[in-house]
Amino acid sequence: MYGQARGKGYEVRLVRVSPWDNRTARGKKGSRRHGRIAAILMSTALTLSIGVSILYFGLLPAVGKTVPASGGQDMQGASMDAGASMGSGYSEGNGSSAHDMETNMTQVSHGEESEASTAETESPTPLIVLDPGHGGEDEGCMRGEVQEKELNLEIALRTAERLREMGFKVELTRDDDTELTLEERVAAAEETGADIFVSIHQNACDEQENPARGIEAWYCGESEGSRRLAKLIYGEVLKKTDAKERNLNETGELYVIRETSMPSCLIETGFISNMDERKRLSDPDYQDKIAAGIAEGVNYYFHPKTMYLTFDDGPSEDNTTAVLDILKKHNIKATFFVVGENVRKHPEVARRIVEEGHTIGIHCNRHEYDVIYESLESYLADFEAAYKAVYEVTGVEVKLFRFPGGSINAYNAEVYEEIIEEMTNRGYIYFDWNGCLEDAGAGTTPEQLIKNARESTLGRKKVVMLAHDIIYHTTLCLDELIDSFPEYKFEPLTEEVKPIQF
Repeated sequence: MYGQARGKGYEVRLVRVSPWDNRTARGKKGSRRHGRIAAILMSTALTLSIGVSILYFGLLPAVGKTVPASGGQDMQGASMDAGASMGSGYSEGNGSSAHDMETNMTQVSHGEESEASTAETESPTPLIVLDPGHGGEDEGCMRGEVQEKELNLEIALRTAERLREMGFKVELTRDDDTELTLEERVAAAEETGADIFVSIHQNACDEQENPARGIEAWYCGESEGSRRLAKLIYGEVLKKTDAKERNLNETGELYVIRETSMPSCLIETGFISNMDERKRLSDPDYQDKIAAGIAEGVNYYFHPKTMYLTFDDGPSEDNTTAVLDILKKHNIKATFFVVGENVRKHPEVARRIVEEGHTIGIHCNRHEYDVIYESLESYLADFEAAYKAVYEVTGVEVKLFRFPGGSINAYNAEVYEEIIEEMTNRGYIYFDWNGCLEDAGAGTTPEQLIKNARESTLGRKKVVMLAHDIIYHTTLCLDELIDSFPEYKFEPLTEEVKPIQF
């Protein structure tokens, strides 16, 4: 529990403390941590004026088209395009019949990325400050013989060990039963030049025993980095512990995460006032799970996986424009595999795709599968018509393309190998996908689309996500979709990215 007021049986969940609170630490004499913090406070003005270098690998990509080191992607479980996969029965564009690809289709796997990007290799090792709440005379909340201060410290020590094994630098605001003021905790993080700050606490209700249970995380809304950090740690601890999901909360009331200059969050890992949860929290194995979740969230914060958002079948005037607006708000670059006819109908939208730094590729000229896949010659004629439209409208000489229905589908079984060979010889690169919103199906909802996307990624390090920018529900869910993948950074496809191919 954060900020226990003195007095038996009187607990306060949130305590707002003035920056000028004159409380002093009452830690053990001779404590090396306490001695260092006291020295910090003697020069508070100087300490708090030091600029803190924050290392933040967030959702937002670098300006321009910085390309991550190319690497392989797991293809198991990839979904087929809404256009012409085997077995679905719905149609796309011009009323063409489409069928889902059989789910057990053999697919190509490229293996994982062998080398980190130069930028990641040259980056300094991130420093994480862990803050075990309470300590000393400040016990936090307590039930029976279980004290919050002891649980907080034990979980923090286990988390520190895991993070160090991952290669991070770690400091703790306290590593023993020392009592620190809130100002001292903040000063410790600032003095070390921490990249992130994580405060660890337990929760409790006013009643001695209460059924309330579960995990909460808190962040200060002024920092997008803090929100992402809190979301990652919250999500990963829930995965490891299977605890009840309570809330991810924004607040301006928690001093240590409000006053730290680096991305910060506070996690309440359970309720001591719940008998069953208290037993779990006292179990070293359960503490290890919590520590593993916190460490994994931190790791994803600095070393995110990569997702390539791709949109087929556009552009359309309203829906593609809405997609572009959302991507611009998040400063995300994506890839648009366009239809030649739609490029001619909406040239301004096609030009905006290019002007805002997204990758543009060819999907087809007209969505008529029987015609496109009648022969190699018919495919090339359709592709060249689409290529010409894109070039005349945007000036881009396209190199990337996506087969309508995916590279292997119910319509091209007799010609796809011939098409791939010819297109490859001409210098073009095709991309399939290994994640899918399934947004072209009938009766879908924004909530279902997000669920489809989450389930189809399977935790892969590299995901090419298939969506359609002509679908209204896709525009409705895109904000939340992006927010649902804090463990990923979003990048556009380029010629240097090793492609996902069926």
